Amino acid sequence: MIIPRWEWRTFGDSFGDAERNINAHEKGGFKKSEEKYILSRLSNENVKIRDDLIDIKTLKQVNDDKLEQWYPAMKESFPIGKDKLAVLFNEYFKVSAPEFTQNTYTYTEFLEDIVTPCEDLVIVEVYKERQAYTINDATVEIAETKFNGVPMRTTCVEHTDPENVIHTVRELGLVGFENINYIAAMKTAVGMA
Repeated sequence: MIIPRWEWRTFGDSFGDAERNINAHEKGGFKKSEEKYILSRLSNENVKIRDDLIDIKTLKQVNDDKLEQWYPAMKESFPIGKDKLAVLFNEYFKVSAPEFTQNTYTYTEFLEDIVTPCEDLVIVEVYKERQAYTINDATVEIAETKFNGVPMRTTCVEHTDPENVIHTVRELGLVGFENINYIAAMKTAVGMA
């Protein structure tokens, strides 16, 4: 059973006292990753390719504290069929699906033949170095990222319980920062905002 997580995230050069408060806790896992996000001018859905999988998360709701609940919506490996691609375009990109000339598409064919020609879509190369912490049973992260080579720092708090998320955000001293999700930050970085 999938239990969607609530997320609070921000971006900036430094997080001041909040960053020192986070770093006072024991460090957990450290990960590096390279991903491709596909941004749509007509949608704010989270569509990325990681480990040869298309991974889509959709924003399910935003609560009174402006926390966002993202829900896993699709995971598909390559080659991917044209029926699944039609759903991707129509439901998530909110862009009319192109005319598909073959039944399935490899990773390279998808990016070069389907995504790149579409003027409403932009591929963003994303590099992440993420340091994780567990604070109040919530996942807290500080990450160094690059969006098409543009450096951005981010920190986030995630948990299935929104009360725990906002409590942890307040306890760490992050409430003075704006809650900004990955897609909004990326669109700003690449000039799509």
